[in-house]
This record gives sequence, structure tokens and C-alpha cells, in this order.
Amino acid sequence: MFCAKCGKDNAEKSSFCQGCGAPLTAGSCCCAGKGKKLTVIFVALAVILLAAVAVAFKDKLFRQNAPVNLSQVSSVASTKVLTPNIILMISEQNIEGPQRAWWASEIDLSATEAATAQAIIQAGYTVLEPSQLTRVVKQSPAFRLLSIPDSESVKLGNLARAQYVIAGKAVASAGGHVPQSNMLSCFGNISAKIIRVKDGKVIAYLDASGSSVHMDAITGGKEALVNAAQDLATKIINALNSDSGK
Repeated sequence: MFCAKCGKDNAEKSSFCQGCGAPLTAGSCCCAGKGKKLTVIFVALAVILLAAVAVAFKDKLFRQNAPVNLSQVSSVASTKVLTPNIILMISEQNIEGPQRAWWASEIDLSATEAATAQAIIQAGYTVLEPSQLTRVVKQSPAFRLLSIPDSESVKLGNLARAQYVIAGKAVASAGGHVPQSNMLSCFGNISAKIIRVKDGKVIAYLDASGSSVHMDAITGGKEALVNAAQDLATKIINALNSDSGK
């Protein structure tokens, strides 16, 4: 018990202060009472703080171990867009030469197809190469026709797991000589259509043209076809983006 007059700490049952002799009344113990109250308050606050920390830690563990919301996962998965696979089937005829096609004669992509494929791939699509389709093409004689019907193109697309088939024809021709020169004017023209495999619908009919000037008609024709293919690729990409929602 503390003395209210001099502040000396006395025994609990003392009647007079051992320091100054002043009587120790109930009021003189107020400091001790306040000290005890402060101690209780501090202890209570500490308990509350520890309880809050424990609740927060438990909540964090619950969040980490909570079951996955399948509806949310499904929603996220549905937003992931797979890259469509595309089959290019554009036959090519260069300056009165034979009409050629990789699916009919087991050759590689034509100059027209190669230039078109490069642009389509750069736009984020996948173009299936002839080597990836060899086994599929051999499954039916109809797949080896130079002018393959749309229905067979759809069957081929389904077997190859492609989403689109682009079928068409590219033809190069030579014009006259450039005035006062031995250079030849060459022209390339392409007509094509995009077939959506899942329902067999033609989503776009396209045509493109290009030109070139060269001393050699065959080389000039090839250059003209490549120029036309670049024009065609832009139109194909626009059509594909529109149909696939890109």
C-alpha cells in the first residue's frame, strides 16, 4: 500500500505510513488500485491482440486450402482460345505449265501456298504441312483429286482435326514485253474459299492478284503469284479473325 503523502510502499495491513507516520486510509491505496487496473487492462489487450492474430492466421490457412471453385475454373478455361488448324489446298499453274497440287502429286507447298502460309502463321494461326497430312490423304482416293469437292475437303479437315480448309486455284500468265525492254510483264491471279470444317459452310470467297516484271517468264510468273498470295493472305486473315472472334 502506497502512502498518499510521501509515496512510501507500506505493508498491506498497515494503519500508518512507516515513512512519514501519516494515517493510511482507503483513499491512500488508490495508486495501487489504479496500477492493478492498468495491469488488468494491458493483459486484456494482449489477449485480444493474440486472438486477432490467431483468427487472421486461421483465415489465411483456410483460403490456401479452400476447395477450388469449379465454375470459376470452367469460366477461365473457356476464355482460353486454341489456335485453329488450317489446311491450305491451293493448286498452282505457272505460265502455261501443268496444274500442280501437293495433295494430288505428293509435292511440297506451292509458292502461292508457302507465301500465304507464312503470313497466316505470323497472324497466330497454325498451317498444317503436307508431311503432317500424308497418311490422312492416302485414306481416300477422293482426297487426291486435283479439284477436290467441298464435301471431301470437310472430311479431310475432320480427319486432320483442322478447323478450316482453304481451297483454291492460282494461275500465272505472261503478258507482252515492256516497251523498249526485253522484260516480260507477268500476272498472278488467285481465287479461293474458306471452308469452316465443323459445319461445312463456306465463310468467304476471295480473289487476289499480283504482277511482276522479269526477263524469264517462269520466274516472273512465280513472283507474280507470290505477290498475289500476300494480297490473298491479308484477306484470309481478316476473314478468319472475323469468324473466330479474334
